[in-house]
Amino acid sequence: MADDTFSSTVAFFPEGAFGPTNNCVGIASVLRQRGHRVVFVVEESFAGTLAAKGFEERLMRLQAPSEEPEEPGQFWKDFIRDTAPHFRTPPTEQLESLILPIWEQLATGATYVEERLGEIFTEVQPDVIVQDNVVAFPAVLAAGVPWVRIVSCNPLELPDAALPPVFSGLPTADQREWAAFRQTYSRLHADLHRAFDDFVQARGCPALPDDGFMVDSPYLTLYVYPEEADYARAASLPSTVHRLDSSVRTTDPPFAMPAQLAGDGKLIYVSLGSLGAAEPELMGRLVNLLGSTQHRVIMSLGPQAGQLKLPDNIFGEEFLPQPSILPLVDAVITHGGNNTTTESFFFGKPMLVLPLFWDQHDNAQRVDELDFGHRLAPYGFSDAEFLAALDDVLADEGRRLRMSGMAQRLQANPGPVRAADLIERLAVELEPIHRDT
Repeated sequence: MADDTFSSTVAFFPEGAFGPTNNCVGIASVLRQRGHRVVFVVEESFAGTLAAKGFEERLMRLQAPSEEPEEPGQFWKDFIRDTAPHFRTPPTEQLESLILPIWEQLATGATYVEERLGEIFTEVQPDVIVQDNVVAFPAVLAAGVPWVRIVSCNPLELPDAALPPVFSGLPTADQREWAAFRQTYSRLHADLHRAFDDFVQARGCPALPDDGFMVDSPYLTLYVYPEEADYARAASLPSTVHRLDSSVRTTDPPFAMPAQLAGDGKLIYVSLGSLGAAEPELMGRLVNLLGSTQHRVIMSLGPQAGQLKLPDNIFGEEFLPQPSILPLVDAVITHGGNNTTTESFFFGKPMLVLPLFWDQHDNAQRVDELDFGHRLAPYGFSDAEFLAALDDVLADEGRRLRMSGMAQRLQANPGPVRAADLIERLAVELEPIHRDT
């Protein structure tokens, strides 16, 4: 083993945003409790964030250093600040204005950090590497140890001909627009895909899949989505792919209900994610709309903390312990990020989803078409439409009971524990971990 003090050394390498990082923290906490050494490989802007949770850190960068002080996830906060106007456009238009630039940034970052990643893995000597990224990093494969891929985005990231294309937000029951979306995606991304494929193959990786920027792990892949919301596939996923019905961390502190929210009204939690919260117009409109209701509201403000004037029925802070809040509320208003969506499933909370970009469109569509809540275009709804959808989310007793039953099943089988079991097996067996058939 890498260190006789520990059973195994597990390196976690999440994408530089809070969603993937928090997902990894839940799993890593279980492994640490079992006596394993856990090392997080994170961007410099996250320095101290994981150490504060008791983990070792190794720092890297995805681009040249900035002259200005950086906050956790600054790389993507800056990017979204500059591209937020494209949140207003439909998914097809976002392919060129938003999705392609994101892939370009990701590919550039993977190229920039390659040498540093190699240094980190040589120094840490992990027994297993667990990465939650959407592009390939050749240094992970070059480390010469088993590695795990976590898919913490919507499962459409694992493509299937019988399912809508990822990022499209298109319905599963209507295929009329699927082919055109796929063709546009392929055409726009062809040059970047070719260049990045050349890079990863030159560094020893296998060829990238068609239109994809990530290689599959031959050892173990984990994706996060409950069975009740998952997709019916035409082809079975490889036997090394395992579904985690949930992956909710238990490391957040408890939440004390603010005195200003005392009362009997419905309690609503609002989160547009660490990136969506940086968009002031939509956040301000939600404050105004919810302030006009009798509901009690807890709002994750992100960069808008101190910028928005909140009415008495809305409590907000820059950071909130989301897993500690969700059990208390009656409904969730969300951007549809996979963490918030699956955590709402885990606690049985119906959702009003306002998708902005990436897989948020797919999660919003899935919530809507399976009647776990409603989907609204974030810049296209009227006040009346928003309030009517919210009233239905709060009032539908049949939906609430159905989601409560799902929550009971999910909570009886916590995903981080199952993920830790599988990673431990991989560290010992050093062979692909096949699911039971």
